[in-house]
Amino acid sequence: MDEQRTDFSLSPEELERFHRDGFIGPFDLYPAEEMERNLRALRPKLLNTKKAIYNSDGAMSGVTNLANYDRHLDIEFLARHITSPQIVDRVASVLGPDTLCWRTEFFPKYPGDEGTDWHQADNFSNVAGSKHPQIVWPEDAEFGGTITVWAAFTPATLENGCLQFIPGSHRTMNYDESKTMTYDADSINQQVKGGVRRGFFGYDYRQLQKDPNWSPDESKAVSQVMRQGQFIMFWSTLMHASLPHSGKTDEMRLGFAARYLPTSVRVYPYSDSLEEFGGAASLEKFGNVLVSGEDRYGHNRFVDSTVDGFRFPVRTPVGAA
Repeated sequence: MDEQRTDFSLSPEELERFHRDGFIGPFDLYPAEEMERNLRALRPKLLNTKKAIYNSDGAMSGVTNLANYDRHLDIEFLARHITSPQIVDRVASVLGPDTLCWRTEFFPKYPGDEGTDWHQADNFSNVAGSKHPQIVWPEDAEFGGTITVWAAFTPATLENGCLQFIPGSHRTMNYDESKTMTYDADSINQQVKGGVRRGFFGYDYRQLQKDPNWSPDESKAVSQVMRQGQFIMFWSTLMHASLPHSGKTDEMRLGFAARYLPTSVRVYPYSDSLEEFGGAASLEKFGNVLVSGEDRYGHNRFVDSTVDGFRFPVRTPVGAA
């Protein structure tokens, strides 16, 4: 990490590029060797879910990716990661000085796994199947969706399933999140779309298309190769996907996504449980993390500390908008 810099805000040129393309990066966060050491220390902690807010003691039904959610609330390394100045300053450059992290997720891709469908997310209502938006922006907001910071905890390559983006596609939603996707376990690793094996955790994201005859222009797609320890930030409303894991290596690809919002956005305003992809978990222990500025609204729940007494620092970005 660059220990000499104190402000990591996006430059005016970077801001212009982010607003134009919907993504920017990658940026260096950890040297590859350091990230590998962190990952080795992290793996056994991930297996211990006793302190996880969505643990297996009756709080969760269904064995889904929910077990990988919000582990920054019980694992110190992940808590430090989401509050790192290298990330927070850049996010606050876009969202403004008062910023929260509302969710984190792990995205593993194992040898032979299919790529992820092209998709967009605005209010995250569809994956729950409950029709309740998980995030609600103020009515006069110019934006929607969330900023995702996707970190390569392992190398992300063309062979093991790196991310793909369609630049500039964040301005128009091509999907209707009020529609419903049907789960089909038999479709996993069996669908070929545009010549690429792609799916969406047993769902078909094409079922949400506003226009059934529309398809993404993959000729404009950018494949985002990242070395271990780098991160990239993008709007969730950007058309994004991932390539399949070719199986040419037996190493998994592991990404860690942290999602950020301004404190003016309401998080889980209509829900007391988190429901996604067939699983459910109580939100009783959930709390947002204030990563910069202050909460001037009072309509969201926050946590202020995590395991081992580590207290989340609150950043005051020098270059915040």
